[in-house]
Amino acid sequence: MIEIGKLADKETVCIITNMDEPLGYAVGNSLEVIEAINFLKGNMPEDLKQVVLELGAFMIKLAGKGENIETNKEKMLENIENGKGYEKFLQMIENQGGDISYIKDTNKFPKAQYIEKVFSDSSGYINSMNAKQIGEIVCDLGAGRITKEDNIDYSVGIILNKKVSDNIESGEELATIYANSEEKLKEAKSKLLEVIQITEKEVEKPKMILGKLS
Repeated sequence: MIEIGKLADKETVCIITNMDEPLGYAVGNSLEVIEAINFLKGNMPEDLKQVVLELGAFMIKLAGKGENIETNKEKMLENIENGKGYEKFLQMIENQGGDISYIKDTNKFPKAQYIEKVFSDSSGYINSMNAKQIGEIVCDLGAGRITKEDNIDYSVGIILNKKVSDNIESGEELATIYANSEEKLKEAKSKLLEVIQITEKEVEKPKMILGKLS
């Protein structure tokens, strides 16, 4: 991408981020859209906030609208907190012929038929939750295509309750699965409990921004 930028005579910056675990808490089409809407309303998961601010701050810089990265982040936060970011999002959707009533009331998004909480079977600290494997579980629920002919089910997915390094007690809620098939729900629950690894030892919180290339 950097080489393409050079060929186009455009300054290009690549931000290297941690992709070992899902970003934010939602995994699945409508669930992720709802999380993004809530983000613009100020409900910002910390890992998602770090990545959004980092990327956005460099976008502002590359657009010639602000040289100082930290100042750019402050401006972004200000425009989220004062509601301007959310209002601009509504305007963008409306200008493209979208139905903004879904943004104003996310309860209008189609709901999965089966919604089931998953509880931890042990106590300790979240050691890992493989993003690729969780993505595959959600894909099997119907959120992605196995073949190009497959239809996408926008209502299915997983909402995580914990992140890597978080403490959890046995019997505590680990995640919620959204499915439209009892069989797929059962399979997803079994696989998710295998993918999310819990250890007795404290786990260091992973860094989200790993580096920058330009």
